[in-house]
Amino acid sequence: MAHPTQEVAGDERGTLLLFVEDQREALRRAASGVTEEQAASRPTASELSLSGLVKHAAEVELNWLRLAQQKPNENRRSPENWHEGFRLAEGETLASALAFWDTVQEQMTDFIEAVPSLDDTFPLPPAPWFPQDATVSMRWMLLHLVREFARHAGHADIIRETIDGTKAMG
Repeated sequence: MAHPTQEVAGDERGTLLLFVEDQREALRRAASGVTEEQAASRPTASELSLSGLVKHAAEVELNWLRLAQQKPNENRRSPENWHEGFRLAEGETLASALAFWDTVQEQMTDFIEAVPSLDDTFPLPPAPWFPQDATVSMRWMLLHLVREFARHAGHADIIRETIDGTKAMG
Protein backbone atom coordinates (compact mmCIF):
# COMPACT_ATOMS: atom_id res chain seq x y z
CA MET A 1 0.00 0.00 0.00
CA ALA A 2 1.24 3.47 -0.84
CA HIS A 3 1.59 6.00 1.96
CA PRO A 4 -1.27 8.56 1.99
CA THR A 5 1.19 11.39 1.44
CA GLN A 6 1.88 9.88 -2.00
CA GLU A 7 -0.71 10.79 -4.56
CA VAL A 8 -1.92 8.11 -6.91
CA ALA A 9 -1.13 9.87 -10.19
CA GLY A 10 -4.28 11.08 -11.94
CA ASP A 11 -6.52 8.79 -9.95
CA GLU A 12 -8.99 10.38 -7.54
CA ARG A 13 -10.66 7.03 -6.93
CA GLY A 14 -7.39 5.40 -5.92
CA THR A 15 -6.44 8.34 -3.72
CA LEU A 16 -9.75 8.24 -1.86
CA LEU A 17 -9.50 4.48 -1.39
CA LEU A 18 -5.95 4.98 -0.10
CA PHE A 19 -7.13 7.48 2.52
CA VAL A 20 -9.96 5.15 3.61
CA GLU A 21 -7.45 2.31 3.93
CA ASP A 22 -5.01 4.50 5.87
CA GLN A 23 -7.65 5.24 8.50
CA ARG A 24 -8.78 1.59 8.63
CA GLU A 25 -5.15 0.65 9.23
CA ALA A 26 -4.78 3.23 12.01
CA LEU A 27 -7.68 1.64 13.87
CA ARG A 28 -6.34 -1.86 13.26
CA ARG A 29 -2.86 -0.82 14.44
CA ALA A 30 -4.29 0.40 17.73
CA ALA A 31 -5.86 -3.04 18.28
CA SER A 32 -2.77 -4.99 17.22
CA GLY A 33 -0.90 -7.09 19.75
CA VAL A 34 -3.45 -7.02 22.57
CA THR A 35 -5.12 -9.94 24.28
CA GLU A 36 -8.84 -10.62 23.86
CA GLU A 37 -9.35 -9.37 27.41
CA GLN A 38 -7.47 -6.13 26.68
CA ALA A 39 -9.34 -5.69 23.39
CA ALA A 40 -12.69 -5.99 25.16
CA SER A 41 -11.72 -3.82 28.13
CA ARG A 42 -13.16 -0.36 28.59
CA PRO A 43 -10.36 1.41 30.49
CA THR A 44 -11.56 4.98 29.93
CA ALA A 45 -14.66 6.87 31.00
CA SER A 46 -16.43 5.85 27.78
CA GLU A 47 -18.04 2.51 26.99
CA LEU A 48 -15.72 2.02 24.01
CA SER A 49 -13.29 -0.87 23.61
CA LEU A 50 -10.78 -1.73 20.90
CA SER A 51 -12.72 -4.80 19.75
CA GLY A 52 -15.99 -2.88 19.86
CA LEU A 53 -14.53 -0.10 17.72
CA VAL A 54 -13.30 -2.64 15.15
CA LYS A 55 -16.70 -4.32 15.03
CA HIS A 56 -18.47 -0.96 14.75
CA ALA A 57 -16.20 0.24 11.94
CA ALA A 58 -16.77 -2.97 9.97
CA GLU A 59 -20.53 -2.77 10.42
CA VAL A 60 -20.63 0.92 9.48
CA GLU A 61 -18.63 0.25 6.33
CA LEU A 62 -20.93 -2.62 5.40
CA ASN A 63 -23.97 -0.43 5.97
CA TRP A 64 -22.62 2.31 3.67
CA LEU A 65 -21.66 -0.27 1.06
CA ARG A 66 -25.17 -1.77 1.04
CA LEU A 67 -26.72 1.71 0.85
CA ALA A 68 -24.50 2.55 -2.14
CA GLN A 69 -25.31 -0.79 -3.78
CA GLN A 70 -28.97 -0.20 -2.96
CA LYS A 71 -29.16 -3.67 -1.44
CA PRO A 72 -30.51 -4.81 1.92
CA ASN A 73 -27.94 -4.94 4.71
CA GLU A 74 -27.83 -8.43 6.17
CA ASN A 75 -26.30 -7.06 9.39
CA ARG A 76 -28.45 -3.93 9.82
CA ARG A 77 -28.91 -2.83 13.41
CA SER A 78 -32.28 -1.68 14.72
CA PRO A 79 -32.79 1.17 17.20
CA GLU A 80 -33.26 -1.51 19.85
CA ASN A 81 -29.90 -3.23 19.26
CA TRP A 82 -27.64 -0.55 17.74
CA HIS A 83 -25.47 -0.53 20.90
CA GLU A 84 -24.59 -4.21 20.29
CA GLY A 85 -22.47 -3.04 17.37
CA PHE A 86 -19.96 -1.62 19.86
CA ARG A 87 -19.17 -4.85 21.71
CA LEU A 88 -18.43 -8.42 20.76
CA ALA A 89 -21.24 -10.95 21.12
CA GLU A 90 -20.84 -14.44 22.53
CA GLY A 91 -18.42 -16.38 20.32
CA GLU A 92 -17.01 -13.30 18.58
CA THR A 93 -13.32 -12.41 18.92
CA LEU A 94 -11.15 -9.52 17.85
CA ALA A 95 -9.76 -11.82 15.15
CA SER A 96 -13.24 -12.66 13.85
CA ALA A 97 -14.20 -8.97 13.81
CA LEU A 98 -11.04 -8.16 11.86
CA ALA A 99 -11.72 -11.03 9.41
CA PHE A 100 -15.27 -9.76 8.89
CA TRP A 101 -13.89 -6.28 8.23
CA ASP A 102 -11.43 -7.76 5.69
CA THR A 103 -14.39 -9.19 3.78
CA VAL A 104 -16.27 -5.89 3.90
CA GLN A 105 -13.17 -3.97 2.82
CA GLU A 106 -12.67 -6.24 -0.17
CA GLN A 107 -16.31 -5.83 -1.21
CA MET A 108 -16.11 -2.04 -0.82
CA THR A 109 -12.92 -1.79 -2.88
CA ASP A 110 -14.34 -4.01 -5.63
CA PHE A 111 -17.54 -1.98 -5.69
CA ILE A 112 -15.81 1.42 -5.82
CA GLU A 113 -13.37 0.25 -8.50
CA ALA A 114 -16.32 -0.94 -10.63
CA VAL A 115 -18.70 1.99 -10.16
CA PRO A 116 -18.83 4.06 -13.37
CA SER A 117 -18.29 7.42 -11.66
CA LEU A 118 -17.63 8.79 -8.19
CA ASP A 119 -20.37 11.28 -9.07
CA ASP A 120 -22.95 8.44 -9.09
CA THR A 121 -25.41 8.90 -6.26
CA PHE A 122 -27.62 6.82 -4.03
CA PRO A 123 -30.47 7.76 -1.68
CA LEU A 124 -29.98 8.16 2.02
CA PRO A 125 -32.44 6.25 4.18
CA PRO A 126 -35.14 8.09 6.09
CA ALA A 127 -33.62 9.22 9.38
CA PRO A 128 -33.93 12.31 11.57
CA TRP A 129 -30.29 13.20 10.92
CA PHE A 130 -30.57 13.10 7.10
CA PRO A 131 -32.49 15.59 4.98
CA GLN A 132 -35.65 14.15 3.49
CA ASP A 133 -35.14 12.53 0.06
CA ALA A 134 -31.38 13.29 0.11
CA THR A 135 -28.82 11.57 -2.07
CA VAL A 136 -25.04 11.44 -1.77
CA SER A 137 -22.27 10.56 -4.18
CA MET A 138 -19.79 7.73 -4.00
CA ARG A 139 -17.12 10.37 -3.38
CA TRP A 140 -19.10 11.73 -0.40
CA MET A 141 -19.41 8.20 1.02
CA LEU A 142 -15.65 7.60 0.82
CA LEU A 143 -14.92 10.93 2.49
CA HIS A 144 -17.49 10.09 5.16
CA LEU A 145 -15.70 6.78 5.82
CA VAL A 146 -12.37 8.60 6.19
CA ARG A 147 -13.99 10.86 8.78
CA GLU A 148 -15.70 7.96 10.59
CA PHE A 149 -12.58 5.80 10.76
CA ALA A 150 -10.31 8.70 11.74
CA ARG A 151 -12.61 9.61 14.62
CA HIS A 152 -12.60 6.04 15.90
CA ALA A 153 -8.86 5.57 15.31
CA GLY A 154 -8.38 8.49 17.69
CA HIS A 155 -10.62 6.81 20.25
CA ALA A 156 -8.66 3.58 19.78
CA ASP A 157 -5.33 5.40 20.28
CA ILE A 158 -6.51 6.73 23.64
CA ILE A 159 -7.82 3.33 24.72
CA ARG A 160 -4.62 1.57 23.67
CA GLU A 161 -2.40 4.08 25.45
CA THR A 162 -4.54 3.66 28.58
CA ILE A 163 -4.23 -0.15 28.39
CA ASP A 164 -0.47 -0.50 28.01
CA GLY A 165 1.13 2.83 27.15
CA THR A 166 1.46 2.06 23.44
CA LYS A 167 1.28 5.25 21.39
CA ALA A 168 0.25 5.21 17.74
CA MET A 169 2.74 7.88 16.82
CA GLY A 170 5.61 6.45 18.90
